[in-house]
Amino acid sequence: MTIQVDKTSDIWNEDLAPTEPQARTWTWLHYVTLWIGMVVCIPSYIAASSLLEQGMSATEAIATVFLGNLIVVVPIMLVGHAGAKYGIPFAVLVRSSFGVRGNKLPALLRAIVACGWFGIQCWIGGNAIHVIGNILLGGALTGPRIPFIGLNVAQLCSFLIFWALHLYFIRKGPESVRWVETFTAPIKILIVLALLIWAYDKAGGFGDFINAPSHFAPGGKQEGRFWSVFAPSLTAMIGVWATLALNIPDFTRFARSQKDQLLGQAIGLPVPMALFSLVGIVVTSATVVIYGRAIWDPVDLASRMEGFAVAIGLAIITIDTLCVNLAANVVGPAYDFAAIFPRHVNFARGGYITAVLGVVMMPWRLIESSEGYIFTWLIGYGALLGPVLGIMLADYWLVRRRQLDVAALFDLSGPYAYRGGWNPAAVMALTLGVLPNIPGFLHAAFPRAFPEVGLFADIYDYALLVGLAIAMTVYVAMMRAERARLGQALPASASR
Repeated sequence: MTIQVDKTSDIWNEDLAPTEPQARTWTWLHYVTLWIGMVVCIPSYIAASSLLEQGMSATEAIATVFLGNLIVVVPIMLVGHAGAKYGIPFAVLVRSSFGVRGNKLPALLRAIVACGWFGIQCWIGGNAIHVIGNILLGGALTGPRIPFIGLNVAQLCSFLIFWALHLYFIRKGPESVRWVETFTAPIKILIVLALLIWAYDKAGGFGDFINAPSHFAPGGKQEGRFWSVFAPSLTAMIGVWATLALNIPDFTRFARSQKDQLLGQAIGLPVPMALFSLVGIVVTSATVVIYGRAIWDPVDLASRMEGFAVAIGLAIITIDTLCVNLAANVVGPAYDFAAIFPRHVNFARGGYITAVLGVVMMPWRLIESSEGYIFTWLIGYGALLGPVLGIMLADYWLVRRRQLDVAALFDLSGPYAYRGGWNPAAVMALTLGVLPNIPGFLHAAFPRAFPEVGLFADIYDYALLVGLAIAMTVYVAMMRAERARLGQALPASASR
């Protein structure tokens, strides 16, 4: 049914409006291909293969990735339920918990993280273009690094060329993303199989490095330190898709039915992610045999291969990275910026803002090392977004029991206005959820300035989960009166 909302409201625009029934066309297969398209990407490969550099065996790394994605798919489906039921994006859904004005805070936090991811993907795609150019021109694209930026002119130009490719699809809107992902998903599977065949051939089989013991085994370089590495690594693997756990309604709002989004995501995330992590881990393990050390960056790996086929492979990596970036890191923040400035920013303008901030953040510095990628970037933003996720889950499933007044989500004086448009309970829950993880983050990001933080370093290992649990508990406690009131009114609205 069509939901009537006040189109004259200051917090309404066409991109934020509930999806009309005729636009709800996504089947379970669309969600499977969407996830395959997003999972089969360089950051996923790096997230899995970098565990080997931290000392894990292939079996330990694969198990860590699979467990992390099995955990994160649960909140993804739970949050996605609201999008499929009411046809609203994340930035509108979060108004029920943070308020019709307060939604700007979680929207901004999520958008900033997505801008970082957007920039990382642009750097990976741009780096692939740079490597292709060097292969074709015999290594001519070299030169001194530009002060402060840290890249040479050729690297910077390659980055900006790839960045500019996104602008066309941003103008076309989210439907173009679905088409691109559906078209490219089968191609990506073929590329993955080809990469496995190459690793098998060059390393003389899989047996030796798949069965190699971890560095934590007796006599290993890091004997007895498995759990100290496993805990933050698991949190990081959950954090890989933490942004999508928040803004998955941006996609499920187009679902044909609740069954389609649930089935599509249950199949589309855990299984492909586990299989692709196997590829990343196997190929990275093979590089130890082939090159004498673990090479966890696939673009770096491709640059060491021989023949013109390498350039073709890197060109495919470039296209793949573009597709993933559009789906995972443009759609969400574009809606978020539209929600922050609803009268001035639509989807396209929000996408352009994302693109600009993605450059300003200098993303190549975020993935300079596997340790920085896992302990500073992945766990760090998980500490920020975990509490937001906890508040959303608590509000929709525990406080409101899946019952929302969609028209009121666009009403500045309705039940979601709280105090001046802000819900103090959500702000307090977010603050208390983030606070325990700040010392650990400072220690991970700036170890020289914060060399010892005691127990907070251990808490930070579980940053996303700790923040989620604290925020969820605080929010439910502070909203108990509202929960009781809604519980009494529930029978009257149960048929909605």
